[in-house]
Amino acid sequence: MPHFVIDCSENIIKIKSPNEIIQKVYDTAESTDLFDKGDIKVRINPFEYYNIGNTKNDFIHIFANIMEGRTVSQKKTLSEKIITELKLIFPNVPIISINIRDFEKATYCNKSMV
Repeated sequence: MPHFVIDCSENIIKIKSPNEIIQKVYDTAESTDLFDKGDIKVRINPFEYYNIGNTKNDFIHIFANIMEGRTVSQKKTLSEKIITELKLIFPNVPIISINIRDFEKATYCNKSMV
């Protein structure tokens, strides 16, 4: 169920491969035990064109969409673990961030549900 969409400057995938980055986010999310094994989805969008405070500084931002029901503390731990791991493999990237949004169970639907 959880979706982690990584937006980043194109240079990021020259530092580490997309598969390495995706796997690091996947493994870190899985290590929290907040999600069922095999349910985690991770995608990456490298951007060639962007403006960060009128610079071309490298960046990584993750949009995490998870099913409602986790506590603020659990979501904070998830955020901090992912950012900690990314800081280790990208020590010179000035902007590494994440935000977590909840899906509402009442309005979520996928093809197996209809």
